[in-house]
Amino acid sequence: MTIVTEETTVDVVRKATRDLARSFDLEYWRQKDKKAEYPREFVKAFADGGWLGLIIPEEYGGLGLGMTEAAVMLYEISASGAANSGASAIHFSIFPPAPIINFGSEEMKKQWLPKIASGEILMCFGVTEPTAGVDTSRIRTMAKKVDGGWVVNGQKVWISNAQNADKILLLARTSPRDDANPLDGMTIFFTDLNRDHVTIREIEKCGRSALDSNELFIDDLPVRDDEVVGEVGKGFQYLIDGLNPERIVVAMEQIGIGRAAMDIAVQYAKDRVVFDRPIGKNQAVAHPLADSWIRLEAAERMAMHAATLFDTQQRCGKEAAAAKFLGAEAGFEACNRAMSTLGGYAYSKEYHVERLWRECRLQLNAPFSQEMVLNFVSHNVLKMPRSY
Repeated sequence: MTIVTEETTVDVVRKATRDLARSFDLEYWRQKDKKAEYPREFVKAFADGGWLGLIIPEEYGGLGLGMTEAAVMLYEISASGAANSGASAIHFSIFPPAPIINFGSEEMKKQWLPKIASGEILMCFGVTEPTAGVDTSRIRTMAKKVDGGWVVNGQKVWISNAQNADKILLLARTSPRDDANPLDGMTIFFTDLNRDHVTIREIEKCGRSALDSNELFIDDLPVRDDEVVGEVGKGFQYLIDGLNPERIVVAMEQIGIGRAAMDIAVQYAKDRVVFDRPIGKNQAVAHPLADSWIRLEAAERMAMHAATLFDTQQRCGKEAAAAKFLGAEAGFEACNRAMSTLGGYAYSKEYHVERLWRECRLQLNAPFSQEMVLNFVSHNVLKMPRSY
């Protein structure tokens, strides 16, 4: 008897985005990395397929799908060998628009969400600052109230996609920091990335070269009142609302990179003959790869569990944090073991492993370091004294 199962939305998303992502081969990404060139063709292909609007509600031109589908899509992009250069380019249509979707005015949603979904405009996310680090309460970018709007001055760092972005979702202080309530008094603005008032300097870096990272110097940037997202002073609360989705998709991206590296390493271990035998016959080669397979599987299950909790409107903070921790660790370790498997050839760009290794290392530090995950879990889950 043949059992017929109905294809789920997740299955459809997985197959379609896998096929689309893999239509851009490893050589495409090697050249983008080498030239530090934005993957316009790749982004356009996903825009043309409607995938940039995956989580944007249908009434605003999107697909209206959930975090589970988003996680699967970004996994497939990374696993294709696009790694963070491809995943991050699409990621900017999944995570940053969330405050607009959840807290923006109806006019803002109608005007901008369809353009984000279609790829007509590109955006960046301006939160981190050089003097604040992970303590967002200490950002110094200030928005001063004037007639009809605001004037913003300050500095941002590690702002991805600013070289190509039309708009910026910008976090700024609208009142001084209060030690009693340090996370109050910040506001999110969605405004033009006006080059007359914002100097953008690209940061040279070791990985994810196809997607730019930048310093922003903001000098008297004018912002209208209708460009405030939600209520003045509640920006950090709106930001927190999107952190769990970010951790989930980052976890899946790193798992995908780890799997891409594993595919290369396993095939190499089968084909490479030393001392008249495939090196894959040696347990010193096979066992680390087997261990990484297990860890990647476990990390994926935690990430998908967190995505399911989020989509069913259940609390998922500890699961999302754990998924990010496991995904970053398992993904990088898989890349590291792939480097060891290929030996000297791992340093050849022809095999692509060194690029995956470079790109995967970032997520051990950002956007939520492994140490901060452990701080969060020890304090909020285990109820131990706060250590940070």
